[in-house]
Parts: sequence; structure tokens; C-alpha cells
Amino acid sequence: MRALAVSFTVMQTLSHAIEAVAYDETSRVLRARFRGSGETVTYEGVPQELYDRLIFADSIGGFFRDHIEGSFPVRRS
Repeated sequence: MRALAVSFTVMQTLSHAIEAVAYDETSRVLRARFRGSGETVTYEGVPQELYDRLIFADSIGGFFRDHIEGSFPVRRS
């Protein structure tokens, strides 16, 4: 298996639950760093449109919970 080069753009958020999100449009990978635990979770196969809606959502945590969490394959780091 060959490793893919991934280029993330990191965005800090004002969310109470999510400290930052990073997205790579080529690999469609979203990373979220959570405030309470500091854990970073990687979600695979997230469409660009969904990421765009996430970062412009009135409630980033709510949108994340409703549309991303539990909907995509996860890798924890």
C-alpha cells in the first residue's frame, strides 16, 4: 500500500466542543480536534460540500453531531 500525500488546511473554531478542524479535499479526509479531551479524530470520505457546510454552520458542534459523527469511517489518533 502506497501512502498518499495529504495537505490539510487547519481552521480554529469557536465551537464549545470542537477546537479545530482540518480538511484535505483531494483525499476527502476531515480531522477534528475536540476541546475536552484534546483527541484528534480522522473521518474518511467526507465530501467537500459537507465540510463547507460544517465550517459555516451556526452550531459547528451540532452540525458535526448531526451530519458527520457516525456517518463516515473513523481513525483515532
